[in-house]
Amino acid sequence: MTQKPTACLALADGTIFYGIGFGATGETVAELCFNTAMTGYQEIMTDPSYAGQVVTFTFPHIGNTGVTPEDDETADPVAEGMVVKWDPTEPSNWRMTQNLTTWLTSRNRIGMGGIDTRRLTRAIRQQGAPHVALAHDPDGNFDIAALVQKARDFAGLEGLDLAKEVTCAQSYSWNETRWAWPDGFGTQTEPRHKVVAVDFGAKRNILRCLASAGCEVTVLPATATAEDVLALNPDGVFLSNGPGDPAATGEYAVPMIKGVLGANIPVFGICLGHQMLALALGAKTIKMNHGHHGANHPVKDNETGKVEITSMNHGFTVDAQTLPEGVVETHVSLFDGSNCGIKVADRPVFSVQYHPEASPGPQDSYYLFERFAAAMDA
Repeated sequence: MTQKPTACLALADGTIFYGIGFGATGETVAELCFNTAMTGYQEIMTDPSYAGQVVTFTFPHIGNTGVTPEDDETADPVAEGMVVKWDPTEPSNWRMTQNLTTWLTSRNRIGMGGIDTRRLTRAIRQQGAPHVALAHDPDGNFDIAALVQKARDFAGLEGLDLAKEVTCAQSYSWNETRWAWPDGFGTQTEPRHKVVAVDFGAKRNILRCLASAGCEVTVLPATATAEDVLALNPDGVFLSNGPGDPAATGEYAVPMIKGVLGANIPVFGICLGHQMLALALGAKTIKMNHGHHGANHPVKDNETGKVEITSMNHGFTVDAQTLPEGVVETHVSLFDGSNCGIKVADRPVFSVQYHPEASPGPQDSYYLFERFAAAMDA
C-alpha cells in the first residue's frame, strides 16, 4: 500500500509535485531555488538571504546530523520552507540537540520529502526560479487550483525590499569569535579596530569572523544613515549580506553608502552589501535566471590568478558591463563568468558576491577579513 501524499508543491505554470510533509502544517508562497551544498542545511535555513524563498536541496541526505543552536545564522529560520528527496532519517551527531522535523515544527516552517529533486532542479534551471505554493496537510486534502493561483499571484522578489524585514530592531555590540575545537566559540577581548556592520540580514558567522580578525563590532539596522554610522567614529564599515532586490533596498542604503565613501575609510561588503556598494559606485544589478546557491562554486581572483572554492547564495548579480571607470572587477565565477568581486582603485573599498565566512574550501576566502583588518591598520 502506497502512502497517501501529505504535501504538495504547486508551481505557477501548473506543474504539481506530491510528497510527504514534515515539520509545520499549512501553506506558504515563495520563490523556489535549489541549493547544491552537501552540508549546512541548518545554516541555509537560518540565512536571512533566503527570505521569500523555498529551498530545494539537491543533496538527498538532509536532516541526518540533526540541529544545534550553535549552527543558527540568526535566531529563527528565514527560508519559507524546504524540499528534499528523502524524508529526514533519525539523526546521529554528537553536537545535535534536536531532530530537523521537531525543529521545523517548533519554528513554523514546512518541509516536504519524497519527490524527484533532480526533475525539480532541472525545471528551475530551464525556466528560472519559479513562484510556488507549498502545502502540508496530514490528511492530504489539497485545493490544487487554489494553490496554483496563489503561486501565480506571488509578486516575486524583483523590486522587493526584504532587508527591512530581517534586520535588527536596534543596534548591538558583537564580540563572539569563530568556533574552534575543543572550546567552541571564543570572545574578542583585545580588539584593534572599531567596525560598524550595517545589518541587511547579517549572518552571525560573518560577525564572528570580523571579531576574530581583531574587530570590535557594532551592528546597526539596515535603515541607518551615513550620519548614524559615522557618529560612531569607526575605523571601517562592513556592509552585510541580505535578501531581496538590491535596487529596492538601495533606495535608502545607497545614500548611506555614498556618505560613508565620502569619509574615506575602509569599506568591505558581502553579497547584498557587495551589490549595493556597486550601485553606490554607479553600476547596475540584474536578476539572475536561477541564481547561485551552493558550497562549491569556483571563483577566480583576477589579481592573483588563484581559484577559490566558495559558498554562494544570491539571485541578483552586479552587471560587470556597467562598472564605472576606477572600479575594478576583482573576482569572477568560473561557472558562468558573472561578477563576484569589485574594488575601488587606490582605495581600501572592496566587496565580494560570495560568502567567505561559510568556510567553503574551507579557508580559501578568510583572507578577505584579514585584508579588511590590514586596510584599517594602514
